[in-house]
Amino acid sequence: MIYILIFLLVLVMAFSYKYAWWKPALDWKRPRVLMYHMVREHIDGAKFNKLRVAPKEFEKQVAWMKAEGFHFVTMQELQKNWGKHPEKTVAITFDDGYLDNLENAYPILEKYQAKATIYIVVDRHDRDWSTYKKAHHNSGELAREAKLNDEQVQFLANSSLVEIGSHTMTHANLNKLDDVECLAELTQSKQQLENLTAKSVTSFAYPFGIYSQRDVALVKQAGYSNAVTTEEGIDGLNPDFMQLQRIKISGKDSMFAVKLRLKLGKRGF
Repeated sequence: MIYILIFLLVLVMAFSYKYAWWKPALDWKRPRVLMYHMVREHIDGAKFNKLRVAPKEFEKQVAWMKAEGFHFVTMQELQKNWGKHPEKTVAITFDDGYLDNLENAYPILEKYQAKATIYIVVDRHDRDWSTYKKAHHNSGELAREAKLNDEQVQFLANSSLVEIGSHTMTHANLNKLDDVECLAELTQSKQQLENLTAKSVTSFAYPFGIYSQRDVALVKQAGYSNAVTTEEGIDGLNPDFMQLQRIKISGKDSMFAVKLRLKLGKRGF
């Protein structure tokens, strides 16, 4: 009997350490920025299923936020009114520009009147940019994922719910580029997206979350006013708008884990 009790105690301790459910919520006046990629079903045996949130799970998450009184904003709105937003303000963001953002995510956003920002890779078709980070990621899995075409990007930009941001021309690993190449990735993507959408593009996402202080300076030089990273967390009331943290929402997260991520900025410790 005592061994069973010890075993159960160890399980409880491990669960508490993994999720840190007992920790108090970070100030709800601090906006949350959520990071998604795809809203689609998982693929059996695929490497990147963490990037795929099932549509029914995405709807659960958005429905819960709506019911809890979250205030949805785009990244432009978030930056413009930082410090003036109501409690429980959240910015939903999607990286890359996958077709399922329109086919699966947008109807849910529309149903709950939830806003989002989609960071578009301009030259996005037939590219497996995972190899730009790690050469051995050469399965072609991401290249096979359908991407938004230009007309669909225009549709989203003209909706009242979606802001289009830049994710560079080619989803480049900025760390591997010289100054001229890096600035070209930033300025050309901004210009082409502005030409396509006829709207100002001022929001940016660092590909892979890989960047340096040089890149921060070049993002400013290119004319962006805010940029998100893959650094997990929740920024305070006086953030660096060029290095905003986000809360990663994984395709393998339970609803319990998602709630904790919004509460604490990350799961557990």
